[in-house]
Amino acid sequence: MRADSEERQDVAMDRSSRRRFMQQAAAVAAFTIVPRHVLGGAGYVPPSEKLNIAGIGIGGRGEGDLDECRSENIVALCDVDDAYAGRVFAKYPKARKWRDFRKMLDEQKDIDAVVIATPDHTHAVIAMAAIKRGKHVYCEKPLAHSIWECRQLTEAAREAGVATQLGNQGQASESNRLVSEILWDGAIGPVREVHAWCNRYISPRGIGRPSDTPVVPATLDWDLWLGPAKERPYHPCYTPFSWRGWWDFGTGVLGDIGCHQLDPVFRALKLGYPTTVEASSSGVNDETAPLTSIVRFQFPAREPMPALTLTWYDGGLMPQRPAELEDGRKFGEADDNLFIGDTGKMLGHRLIPEARMREYGRPPQRIERSPGHHKEWLIACKGGPAARANFDWAGPLTEVALLGNIALRMEKQLYEKGLKLHCDGPNMKITNLPEANRYIRDEYRDGWML
Repeated sequence: MRADSEERQDVAMDRSSRRRFMQQAAAVAAFTIVPRHVLGGAGYVPPSEKLNIAGIGIGGRGEGDLDECRSENIVALCDVDDAYAGRVFAKYPKARKWRDFRKMLDEQKDIDAVVIATPDHTHAVIAMAAIKRGKHVYCEKPLAHSIWECRQLTEAAREAGVATQLGNQGQASESNRLVSEILWDGAIGPVREVHAWCNRYISPRGIGRPSDTPVVPATLDWDLWLGPAKERPYHPCYTPFSWRGWWDFGTGVLGDIGCHQLDPVFRALKLGYPTTVEASSSGVNDETAPLTSIVRFQFPAREPMPALTLTWYDGGLMPQRPAELEDGRKFGEADDNLFIGDTGKMLGHRLIPEARMREYGRPPQRIERSPGHHKEWLIACKGGPAARANFDWAGPLTEVALLGNIALRMEKQLYEKGLKLHCDGPNMKITNLPEANRYIRDEYRDGWML
């Protein structure tokens, strides 16, 4: 993870790169109109042209992602459920319609970029197929279903030189930047402790596999929906939305929301991989994530920042209410972060109490503001600077969230052995509980591979 990606030097370099790019583009335009394939490598699109975008998984969040890209050409739509995706098919009548993303990528040659909003367990196989064909990739969070998949996508995208972006839209917000700027200004002193939580209902959890086997709807290709996951009978408890709580398809609350909620924490405090992770919960089974959980990450010191404890809560659990919070004031939002420094505290992006925030005012601006989360990616696809949540950033961030899930799934063994998980993040290994390493990489069913 880039430890200093938000510093002034990088911002200046981004501005300088943008100026050089615009000057070069203007010079080319003044000389002649050059075909797309001459201007750049695979997937390069000149700024004067519109991207040809394909949506994969369009019935849910994918619809909103495509709406944000409507300035471009939406040329292909792919979904395994004709009924669930029907409204979006109707919205883009000129786009070619597909069920199998593999056939689409092989046969429709005009696609420049893809937007992926399928269930977590299919993110990696789709994104990798696109990257190998030189397509730019926007992928909803979490980046992938396993740590190994995240690493493969990060490295493949870097090698291919394609533009990428994770769907953690909040990273483009003003509040995300203010978190970094306030902490870097020393407003609460060195931060040694952060509490992060999500208490929204995400999907059913803490339940076992159903025993009944309803008929698969005629509009759904269940085999394609399963993709690389182990085969099991269709049931409406999995789709179209409630797959998030099932381990074979989703990544629970931490995987789903952690990539949103932890992004400003990782950026402001320059976090990399944790050294240890531990967890407790309402109870874990092999099918679904727990109803409630607490996950605690220990991070080493990062010059000049001290070692840090980051604690995650979900399912209604919360840290202790800070004494600085005024009576009658709600303790943050359903998703929020509490930063505890040596000389003060910050809830979200505001110092507490509010009188302290009014006294402090506004920090010096050190981070360039975003033109918009999806716009960042579209600009990058056309040769501009890398999007802020590109896979070089999103891959390690997602890996850490998924490490938390491994601690949850090994919770009983850790308790019985009196251990925390000791992590070797760069080498994707749990060093003190070898059996936990089975969760680093998913086992694909026959016919599927990256």
